[in-house]
Amino acid sequence: MRLARFLAHGRTTVGLYDDKFVIPLAAAAEAYSHATHEKVELPASENLLDFLPPSGKSFAAAKKVAEWAARNDGGVPAAARLPLEKIDLLRPIERPNKLLLLAGNYNEHITEGGGRATERAETFPYVFMKPPTTALVDPFKAVVIPKVSPDHIDWELELGVVIGRAARHVNEADALGYVAGYTVCNDISDRVFRPNPSRKPRDNDKWFDWEHGKWHDSFCPCGPCIVSADAVPDPQKLAMKLTVSGSLKQNATTAQQIFPVAAVVAFISDFVTLEPGDIISTGTPAGVGHATQTYLKPGDRMEAWIEGIGTLVSPVVAEGDLRK
Repeated sequence: MRLARFLAHGRTTVGLYDDKFVIPLAAAAEAYSHATHEKVELPASENLLDFLPPSGKSFAAAKKVAEWAARNDGGVPAAARLPLEKIDLLRPIERPNKLLLLAGNYNEHITEGGGRATERAETFPYVFMKPPTTALVDPFKAVVIPKVSPDHIDWELELGVVIGRAARHVNEADALGYVAGYTVCNDISDRVFRPNPSRKPRDNDKWFDWEHGKWHDSFCPCGPCIVSADAVPDPQKLAMKLTVSGSLKQNATTAQQIFPVAAVVAFISDFVTLEPGDIISTGTPAGVGHATQTYLKPGDRMEAWIEGIGTLVSPVVAEGDLRK
């Protein structure tokens, strides 16, 4: 089941996501009830977690409706199929308490940047954060190249993990049971951010340059939907691709992760309580622009795709020009 948040006619709604259209969940439930004479009660909620495992009270009902709609293509009125170009898709989780990301979770990405490949037993997940309210940006909304540092802005396609129930000190074997679903993230990065170029060097400059280069506004597009965890038997078997203005840049699979999703959830839960709605972006594979000194520019269009989830589309504009 793929669920999306979207805005139509001034109202935020939950819908069943298709690559070309969205069906409001309420409309699908009404069609289901009409066809089967079985009434389905769904809350008037815009929170996707209400309809997702493991804790969503309406997960079973939403899944029943979604599976029926998938089997009965003509069962939902055509008028209820809203083309993507007629609505505004929204980020799946409006305000996650935490937006956590991984650095260096694919060996080929490490080596393309001049680092040394490593084995899981030799290291640990490198976890950092972005400010969720200003970094997250909706599907089809622009990534903004910051005027303070415009020349080295890069893409990073990543599998996003959405937490469904509170997780603290969970075992790796049980960790996927805390996941509500998966989405697509694009960890936009400013590779050469240098605040105060005339500064007096200090020992930690390199680290903070890197970290601050992750924090610009709009630097984490997310979406277009969440696929429920039950529909992904193994999150380590998902193909992923990213193109920039039609040119293929990243082509990989989540099987290449050093630390799989379950290990990442377990690791973080040992020192941070993961809460429902938290998003963990699990690192990027090889093919980032920095490896070839190729960077984003105004007018580019990124398309980030992960198997079973969909395509996250992000145009690129310069700061001061926010036209869609």
